[in-house]
Amino acid sequence: MSAGEPGGSPPATTRDPRAGGAEGSANSPQPGRFELDACDGATAARASRLATRSGELLLPAFFPVATRGAVKLLTSAQVRSQLVQGLLVNAFHLHLRPGEEVVEALGGLHRFMDWPGPLVTDSGGFQVFSLAELRRVTDDGVVFASPIDGSPLELTPERVIEIQRRLGADIVVSLDECVQYPAPRETVEAAARRTLAWNRRSREEWLRGGSRESGQLLFGVLQGGTVRELRLRSLSELAEMELPGYAIGGVSVGEGPALAREVLSYTLEAAPRDRPRYVMGVGPPEDLLDFIAMGADMFDCVLPTRNARSACAFTRSGRLRLRNAAHARSEEPIEALCDCPACRTVSRGYLRHLFVAGEATAGALVTMHNLRFFSRLLAESREAIVRGRFSEFRKSFLEQYLAGENRAGRMPARRGPEGADR
Repeated sequence: MSAGEPGGSPPATTRDPRAGGAEGSANSPQPGRFELDACDGATAARASRLATRSGELLLPAFFPVATRGAVKLLTSAQVRSQLVQGLLVNAFHLHLRPGEEVVEALGGLHRFMDWPGPLVTDSGGFQVFSLAELRRVTDDGVVFASPIDGSPLELTPERVIEIQRRLGADIVVSLDECVQYPAPRETVEAAARRTLAWNRRSREEWLRGGSRESGQLLFGVLQGGTVRELRLRSLSELAEMELPGYAIGGVSVGEGPALAREVLSYTLEAAPRDRPRYVMGVGPPEDLLDFIAMGADMFDCVLPTRNARSACAFTRSGRLRLRNAAHARSEEPIEALCDCPACRTVSRGYLRHLFVAGEATAGALVTMHNLRFFSRLLAESREAIVRGRFSEFRKSFLEQYLAGENRAGRMPARRGPEGADR
């Protein structure tokens, strides 16, 4: 345990957000420096750290989704107080509104959002997937009908890197093409081939346009569906680009948990050991622990925030449905040992009342709890890896968590293909 927080590690060491996109101090590690601190003896889990120009990330880490520059219902200070290290922001949506030129003029994303820590920008690849009815994909890029006013919008790999450079994120992501499962083999192959080509073009723009010199880190994106040979061949070619990190896309898009685990198992096993590995769009606690055990380092998902707004709180004993009548007179907090603002100050009965009455405060309080739960889970995972006890920690956590889920007769929470927060 560290920094006086029960069950938690400190957030990333950060610079002042008012500094805009400026570099850290002369004593800060070089952005992109990746160090392994410990590896678990029984699994492929690893504790590591990644230097960004806005601070050092302690991995494994989970990034809540702040699509348009905000985690829904919360201020940046409220998010930060839950020991969140970094956020995922959507470059596509910020390009639409207010526009990267506005964000840049207002000092870049960090000052714009009042967020001092690391920021990741999603390239718009998820919108290539989720807005299929509004777009046309070619080898050059993607042409959209704007979801705001229907006007034409073209995204190329180069344009996406330029947008992310002007936004000022610390970690930027290549444009990719994700396909829904199931899809014909030729469709999956075409998307994987196109994504590799877009990664190469993104890298060229990253080098040419000054993003690398400014300290922005480019993560390439891997696609390939559930085809092992295609995934591994794409990974081999992507690794030759020697990018600062690698993101695994195209999971949790309809293939089901067993296939997702199979894909991630062989992909993570083959991924470069000396680079961070980012599994995109995955968030249920049981999945996070399983994928950490396979060697994943970074995650993002809408799950903790979206579920909070639907009166669903995550606890070590499974999910808690706060609208249930059983909580109407409950004086208990969401979770007795949790130190979030909701658990320190209000009861389940009060939260149920707020949800039934339609008060937004309910969603805000449970969002803070869920963010604290996910931050603690990842921090405790890292601590367990460092101490050589990750297998025991994972087993103990999952026994308690899944027992609670089974008692309630619920299926495990999973992120489907929709992305309401993204």
